Amino acid sequence: MSVRRVVPNIPSEAVRESCDFYGLLGFEEVMNHGWIITLASPSNPTAQVSFMTSDKTAPVAPDLSVEVDDVDAAYAAVRGSGAEIVHPLQDEEWGVRRFLVRDPNGQVVNVLAHR
Repeated sequence: MSVRRVVPNIPSEAVRESCDFYGLLGFEEVMNHGWIITLASPSNPTAQVSFMTSDKTAPVAPDLSVEVDDVDAAYAAVRGSGAEIVHPLQDEEWGVRRFLVRDPNGQVVNVLAHR
């Protein structure tokens, strides 16, 4: 299993203002689902940051997203460790398969793979 990218998810009630601010640093909008917007560097597309008001299907908004090449293997490894699964592995309507898990620091991690 390998990690493809890591994206901080910043909770925000000022999403548009945040996008404008990070645009000053060269980021451009690459995804907008209304409740989450992701910006990326045009020259390094895996350098990303997301702003979210809430999570559409999970009970909590994740602090961090980690895209992996095999989300089913990641889920099996995490479940086997006894870590708290916050949102079960499932296919989401926006084209990802994901689950949410709480890390040892209490942070919620969104682990995903694009379908």
